[in-house]
Amino acid sequence: MRSTVQNLEESKIREVANAGMGRSDVLAFWFGESDEVTPDFIREAAIASLRQGETFYAHNLGLPELREAIGAYTSKLHGPVGAGRIAVTSGGVNALMLACQALVDAGDEVVAVTPVWPNLTAQALIMGAKLRTVPLRPQGGAWQLDLQALLAAITPATRLLIVNAPNNPTGWTLTRDEQRAILEHCRRTGTWILADEVYERLYFDPTPNGCAPSFLDIAQPDDRLVIAHSFSKSFLMTGWRLGWLVMPPAMTHHMGKLIEFNTSCASVFTQRAALAAITHTDDVTPRVVAHLKACRDTLVPLLQALPGVELSPAKGGMYAFFKLDGFDDSLVLAKRLVAEAGIGLAPGNAFAPEAQGWLRWCFASRDPGRLEKGVRRLAGWLRSGG
Repeated sequence: MRSTVQNLEESKIREVANAGMGRSDVLAFWFGESDEVTPDFIREAAIASLRQGETFYAHNLGLPELREAIGAYTSKLHGPVGAGRIAVTSGGVNALMLACQALVDAGDEVVAVTPVWPNLTAQALIMGAKLRTVPLRPQGGAWQLDLQALLAAITPATRLLIVNAPNNPTGWTLTRDEQRAILEHCRRTGTWILADEVYERLYFDPTPNGCAPSFLDIAQPDDRLVIAHSFSKSFLMTGWRLGWLVMPPAMTHHMGKLIEFNTSCASVFTQRAALAAITHTDDVTPRVVAHLKACRDTLVPLLQALPGVELSPAKGGMYAFFKLDGFDDSLVLAKRLVAEAGIGLAPGNAFAPEAQGWLRWCFASRDPGRLEKGVRRLAGWLRSGG
């Protein structure tokens, strides 16, 4: 086996979850998913597909009607994007891995903004890249980008920039001016941008198009830009494993070849479900966003009221990312909270070394009362001496 694979770090999020899975007394907030079931009309579309016998291979790039629908959806948010720039993938993580396979050779330099979901940096390492990271910095609990430090790190030797905004775990979001500066700089250096914009609709500041700023708003079709998306978060479809990529038109055919050699295609019945979801997005996503905002606004003040908590409300995503004074090892702290308080949170150092001592709390809960109960458990644990 390749030493690169042998040396990959196991997921610290999974390590904590494995310590608590199966325990009915643990309130689990460790994974990045809602506990709300996929809406019935989406599930019924999949059932209808199976009943019609759609159990065969599909086009490598996805059902034509789904690619058209994704193009129309994207165009409504960001301006014209044709189906010829869309590839349907077997999950958002598959979309990101395919993009890395398409763009990164062994030995290439890749720059990533961290803290970030660990899969994003691991994928570049799997491809044999030389990874450099530019860390966000916390200021009063809000994580901020040093734009000049990022631009200085991106040189003509940089093959790929990986950026996730709105960000998992911090909720940090790029501004339009920052996006413009990054895009113009990467044009000069010849650097590709892989933008994970999975959380763009889970954005709580008011905007004209109802989503966070996207590179698609300012880019040209032939820019060296690949956008990764997923049906998981905004459509309550985490377990369906379906995503998509937006890319320059000249890249799409080659992406189809890569999909063939990875998964062949996404399953037809999941694509039928996705088609139902994206063509009726107004029946799902606005409600999801409003509920998540209410969950955020329930959880954050309660956490902020606890002694020693450093936290700022996230502008986007589904996470409260916070620090507890006096606890320096996130993984040890998260495991103790499972064992001693019955709370399942993700350790900050799963996302980057600079997030050591921080914890991620997924607030995507059907019942905000679960969040309140979790805070009461945390408060009790702190009062008992932690």
